[in-house]
Amino acid sequence: MARTTQRRNHGRRSPWAAAALIGIGLLITGGAYAGASAAMASTTEPTINSALTIDDGKKLFQANCATCHGLDLQGSLEGPALYGVGELSVHFQMSTGRMPLQMQGPQAPQKPVQFTDEQIAAIGAYVQSTSPGPSFPADAVLDGEGDVAHGGELFRINCAMCHNVAGAGGALTEGKYAPALHTTTPLNMYAAMVTGPQNMPVFNDLNLTLEEKRDIISYLLYLQENESAGGFSLGSLGPVSEGLFIWIFGIGSLIAITVWITAKSN
Repeated sequence: MARTTQRRNHGRRSPWAAAALIGIGLLITGGAYAGASAAMASTTEPTINSALTIDDGKKLFQANCATCHGLDLQGSLEGPALYGVGELSVHFQMSTGRMPLQMQGPQAPQKPVQFTDEQIAAIGAYVQSTSPGPSFPADAVLDGEGDVAHGGELFRINCAMCHNVAGAGGALTEGKYAPALHTTTPLNMYAAMVTGPQNMPVFNDLNLTLEEKRDIISYLLYLQENESAGGFSLGSLGPVSEGLFIWIFGIGSLIAITVWITAKSN
């Protein structure tokens, strides 16, 4: 006689049960987090944004610059005096990250900026109040609406021997170099001409008038905003890169064609 076994029915959970439990858990956790965040926010005092003063600039200078430049801008063995450099020089050096100096070398390289615009302005105001120097120009000088053709002529005469005719920069002696100007702001273009940072000479209003500086800035902005008229610029390095390109690809192609013709003739 065959024995029959009875199967015991085990209860199965619905596949939606796990999802429901997870959803409830997330809702409880999210609600608790939101409540805690609101409680913390209600006990936090709001911050008040206020412009930094000359005294704030003095404190920033003493904390970050005085080690090399002296507490009274008198300079030291590690850095030059800042008498007469003005707030424009401070803006140029700090807004490009060249200052504070990372290490002594042939030239201060451009690097990420370490201070806010407000802090840089405060330090510049302190330096300007202690020993006045070049200050910010009128907006019209930086508007890029000058004579581009005349600016290009002035740039080629006064600047291209270091910065390259296309503003691509170039090497100088003893590890120094003229930086590329492809991303330089109009204000820093003007600041460089007026303050003469590092190896650059100073172009005062007797060398280049305000209108001529405006024309040069307009020319550089034109280069930044327009592609090379001759096609691929090859770094705008002139005959060196162009000759190298022809030597590698031009002569290389001729050799390859010669080898192919020789192989076909055999």
